[in-house]
Amino acid sequence: MSFGLLSPSEDPREPICVLMPVYDDWESARILARDLLSKLTPRSGTPRLIFVDDGSQQLFSTPSPAVEEDKIEVLHLRRNVGHQRAIAIGLAHVQATGGYRALLVMDADGEDTAEGALRLLERFDELGGTQTVFGARRRRTEGFAFKIFYRIYRVLHYLLTGREAREGNFCVLPRQHVDRMAAVSELWNHFAASVFKARLPIDRLFIDRGTRIAGASKMNFLSLITHGLSAISVFADVVGLRLLIATSFLGFAVVIALVMVAVIRFTTGLAIPGWATAATGLLLILLSQAGLLAFVFVFIVLQSRNMASFIPLRDYSFFVQSVEFHRVQDG
Repeated sequence: MSFGLLSPSEDPREPICVLMPVYDDWESARILARDLLSKLTPRSGTPRLIFVDDGSQQLFSTPSPAVEEDKIEVLHLRRNVGHQRAIAIGLAHVQATGGYRALLVMDADGEDTAEGALRLLERFDELGGTQTVFGARRRRTEGFAFKIFYRIYRVLHYLLTGREAREGNFCVLPRQHVDRMAAVSELWNHFAASVFKARLPIDRLFIDRGTRIAGASKMNFLSLITHGLSAISVFADVVGLRLLIATSFLGFAVVIALVMVAVIRFTTGLAIPGWATAATGLLLILLSQAGLLAFVFVFIVLQSRNMASFIPLRDYSFFVQSVEFHRVQDG
């Protein structure tokens, strides 16, 4: 079975590349790697597996000689940079080294499953290999409190950016999209949001979330808040513009209220002594605050238009300490 339509630069014999950031979660990553090999190899050949070691305190295993089959490439980073930035560095490394026809990005803890990866690749194939396919969550396994805060975050994200936040890192990108993403500076903050910011053609496939294979999650409540704010920050220009419009409406409403106070004070006998002065003072404070906020949001929009400080393809190598190859069965 063919794996979709290929561009002239793509070789149908080149493998699928699987990119997974890992921080001290090697047991889950090792089991998932074996599962991926068993599921993906019959369909599209032996995948190229890459673990991005995000400054783990534990070692994966002792290096073993590079082999042709069943090998894992471990990209050791010089320091812990966080989940999203590890993906950015890994993606730039994949783009720079080549030798793949599509890139599958997934978590290594087992919540993104090998079965889900196979479904993503099948959908990718159905679309001719020309669109990035995200695995949107249809069912989550977290607790009630997390789901409540996640709902609040999704509403806030939609109000500030104008788009829903349904996607995580689980997706497959065609090679030409990886080439484009390697020059997207927002990739340093949040992977999924930067894909949307780059205006790539995207499709969604609803997939149930799996369960963690081993160990406990390294994410805590503060980490989740940081993760959400990072996604919103990718759309800083849109957020700034929306808030500027909102503060402009607030300022307009305050001006209308000031006019109404003046009308009531000078044309009617309804005003209580001292009421007009107090109301005017309060409204003038609100007006000054609205003006200050509008000034700040203008600079947010202008700052977001400045030249990017981090370009993945240019800067990723500064964070790479070494690259090692391991056999899957080394465990």
